[in-house]
Amino acid sequence: MLDFLQVSGQQDLISVISSLIWLLFLMIFFIYPSFSQRLQLSYILRDLERRLQRLKVMRDEVRGKTVEVLRKYSGDGVKVDEELDKLLLSFMIAPESMDPYGIVYKLEHIVNTWEDVFEEHVKLICTKADEAWSKTLTNLVEVARGMDYLYRVVRHYYLLGRRTANIYIVLQIQMLMPQIMEIAEAYRRACYAFTQGQPIGDGVGVLAVAKLVEGLEKKTYQVAKDTIVHEFEMDGRRVFVLRAAGPGGAVGRPADGLLKILESERDKVKAVIMIDAALKLEGEETGKVVEGIGAAIGGIGVDKFKIEEISKKMNIPLYAFAIYQSIGEAITPMKKSIAKAADEVVEKVKKLISSKVDEGFSVIVAGIGNTVGIGIS
Repeated sequence: MLDFLQVSGQQDLISVISSLIWLLFLMIFFIYPSFSQRLQLSYILRDLERRLQRLKVMRDEVRGKTVEVLRKYSGDGVKVDEELDKLLLSFMIAPESMDPYGIVYKLEHIVNTWEDVFEEHVKLICTKADEAWSKTLTNLVEVARGMDYLYRVVRHYYLLGRRTANIYIVLQIQMLMPQIMEIAEAYRRACYAFTQGQPIGDGVGVLAVAKLVEGLEKKTYQVAKDTIVHEFEMDGRRVFVLRAAGPGGAVGRPADGLLKILESERDKVKAVIMIDAALKLEGEETGKVVEGIGAAIGGIGVDKFKIEEISKKMNIPLYAFAIYQSIGEAITPMKKSIAKAADEVVEKVKKLISSKVDEGFSVIVAGIGNTVGIGIS
């Protein structure tokens, strides 16, 4: 009985001491809020430091793999590490938007120039690569550039927050870290897709139109940079299938290609059908095909603007098919469910053409996306 009372007394004493310590901490937090803030800042900085280290490991992995592949195709005497660093830190200055008139075409000029210079720089490094593989290697360097930029941005906010002891700076970047890490992992996986020349999720639009023309008698020709057209007859209708040329990694210039087709066909074109990958919401099914109206194309907006302008001017309806996928699935090796969606889209496109375009008229079907690993049949 005495032992029981001693144990109970010890437990009561421990409970009282724990309560007092807890009350002491509460008093400190309420009386000295800056102390509480410093504790939170310390915790957040440790969390960011851990994630930043993980980002650095991923950045170094992507950079190392990129250097390894570039060296295989580089000429003698080329300092691949130095040349790659130049590309990773390259930049493009957007045009002045204070007066928005004509900004789309200014932006197009700057972006096209930057892309051409970027691609030429990769070709100078990889003199042993052919034209198609050079484009894929350009995509690989762009992935490494995106990964490097992510790391530098997170490092900037971490160091700034630590130097200024500003909790609101580090809170903002901490809230974004789950999405940033997801994008970083997608970049890491995309690196291996491009080193092996594998099709990625973003190429599903191109895959769909490739399946549409597979086995058909057609005329194929180039209409713009990295952009081709398959022209053929289907049930009395002239079909122009527009897509980027493969199997190198390219997205082409679909707006320029569409404009050239419309210049030659004019009033004969009764519909434009666009097929592209679309960002799904959480909980939605990967590979789900949905239909809509409008210009289904991403990017900086130049192609979208030009397609919308010409379609309005010529009163041509824009029909769209989108294949749902996440941002990670868009730049990593194409999943089976996404590839299967291409077959579904083909059937839907055929039905749409037969119902919306009368015999004797023309239709343009544009497959939008990156053509890495998707050749010309």
